[in-house]
Amino acid sequence: MSLSQLGWNQYFQSLFIPFHHSGFSAAKVISENRNNYIIVHEHGEAIAECTGKLLYSVESPTDLPKVGDWVVVNILSDEQKGIIHHVLPRFSKFSRKIVGKKTEEQIVGVNLDCVFIVQSLDQNFNLRRLERYLLLAKEGNIEAIIILNKADLCDHIEAKVELIRQSSILNQVLVVSTLYLTGIDDLQSCLEPGKSYAFVGSSGVGKSSLVNVLLGKQIQTTQEVRNTDSKGKHTTTRRELIMLDSKAWLMDTPGMREIHLWADEESLHSTFQEISILSRECHFTDCTHTSEIKCAVKKAIEEGNLEESRYRSYLKLQREIEYLESDKGYLRMKEKKFKKLHKELKERQKLK
Repeated sequence: MSLSQLGWNQYFQSLFIPFHHSGFSAAKVISENRNNYIIVHEHGEAIAECTGKLLYSVESPTDLPKVGDWVVVNILSDEQKGIIHHVLPRFSKFSRKIVGKKTEEQIVGVNLDCVFIVQSLDQNFNLRRLERYLLLAKEGNIEAIIILNKADLCDHIEAKVELIRQSSILNQVLVVSTLYLTGIDDLQSCLEPGKSYAFVGSSGVGKSSLVNVLLGKQIQTTQEVRNTDSKGKHTTTRRELIMLDSKAWLMDTPGMREIHLWADEESLHSTFQEISILSRECHFTDCTHTSEIKCAVKKAIEEGNLEESRYRSYLKLQREIEYLESDKGYLRMKEKKFKKLHKELKERQKLK
């Protein structure tokens, strides 16, 4: 298998030049286990472990290899094993804050070209939750496509799609049913060879069923959803990349009961562009859109040009981000990341 079929491109090629001259190989992490990784390289698969230097030099567990990462390895061909020395910088990342009071990042997937945000057309459909996923995708520099699954359970599909449009969400929306295979062709047409995709969403929305349909076989275990509350059990227990017949890479992820933000104000403004545009017309440049006079955002709500529920969601997410950014641990992490990116940029400029 060529590196390009694995998703290798000029971005990674430029980063790998110094390692290539030192005799290392490039490989992609397709599965993460407790003590090792499954990697794919030009000559096949291997079980790999990190060097002690890598394990003890990282500033955070998030800097260790994750599913989707490109890593610098020594391949021990006789043993089909690999030693990971370095993780190449990621071009995208889908993360959330871990559940609980602790301020730590949990990475869902890296180097993703697109995430499919899955909601089912039953009691799971929730615009406010959808906005959270879209915000995290924007923060991670990832394209997002919305999938409304279980179309066979809904008699008012167009009304649900219209609710999304009324909320100024402009992302592509696919309506599918794994039971009747409705919309599956539209989903398959979005998948390009060599690119990586992930299904994200709550437990029970049918992510594993979608993976099975795309693979054409039962590879992921699925369970029924309770009719009383539309909740399901976590049928996917770990993240792994699977290659489809189309040569695209697909990641199923465990269902998320809670989706805490790991994002900043810039991503919030990009996700709620209509509010950001209206803000420019406010009388006060530091308008909070709550109690100030001559607020263009409040005026738009009064005139029916902005959904109040959308506005309330914006304020709630803004408060959550402000609280996150007030945390000293989060600020230290952002500062370290900035320094790391600055260092990598200087190294790339040297290579040029």
